[in-house]
Amino acid sequence: MLQLKVNGQTHELDIDPDTPLLWVLRDHLHLHGTKYGCGTGLCGSCTVHVDDRAVRACLVPVSAVSSKVVTTIEGLGEGSDAVQQAWRELEVPQCGYCQPGMIMASVALLREKPSPTNADIDAAITNICRCGTYNRVRQALLAAARKGEASDA
Repeated sequence: MLQLKVNGQTHELDIDPDTPLLWVLRDHLHLHGTKYGCGTGLCGSCTVHVDDRAVRACLVPVSAVSSKVVTTIEGLGEGSDAVQQAWRELEVPQCGYCQPGMIMASVALLREKPSPTNADIDAAITNICRCGTYNRVRQALLAAARKGEASDA
């Protein structure tokens, strides 16, 4: 029996400890905001936070996070308002499939670097968007950083 803390709730799960976190979230906890994309950690559609750090859930066995705090797009709260507002204002999504992972990666970056440079964004946001919304993602991320600076003043 594994204990898993996701979005502030503790879950007792009787599952194989090698099950990827992605499938636990989607199939056992019915949190479908975290998407399956490539299954190899390249696309970033499955990005979640583990102890506030962005990780690719398809690569992480659930046993590796049993003593950690997992946050999915459904549980994203404090610190994400500026990002989600910028996403809406700049109409970032096209098809939208990759956007939960993009938002999760962006929030993690802004927590680590509240005023990221373009180089910081390039290094941290490696998620793949098949619609090519990269310019809007960058603009929204920088807009969210500016809003964060304004709210700190």
